[in-house]
Amino acid sequence: MTIELDHTIVRTRDKVASAQFFAHIFGLEADTNPARMFAGVPVNDTLTVYFATSREVPSAHYAFQVDDATFDAIFGRIEGDGLAYGSGPFRPAVSDGQLSMRDDGGRAVYFEDPNGHVLEVLTARREGYEPSR
Repeated sequence: MTIELDHTIVRTRDKVASAQFFAHIFGLEADTNPARMFAGVPVNDTLTVYFATSREVPSAHYAFQVDDATFDAIFGRIEGDGLAYGSGPFRPAVSDGQLSMRDDGGRAVYFEDPNGHVLEVLTARREGYEPSR
């Protein structure tokens, strides 16, 4: 059996606002019915990101691999919204205003959502690339 991630739950201060932010940046649709326990954003046919309102919101890191055109669209929304972004997941790199140019020819960008979670968007690896172990 192939194992696929079905969903994840992201703890936030406001599930609806967080789902709307995520959906906007990634160009997706959010299901933000406030009567539901979670606000959801289907990412693809097999993955949904659910947002839950919580008193405690520990920072987490979420990375999404996309094709070049999707990367350009997402990065355009990051810049258009005036969000700080950077070349790495830790300060000060998360807000250095640079893209990360990966050794496999890909690009990555890191930014924080309103809850302090670090979101990473990276382009697909080149065929035949194997990360170092």
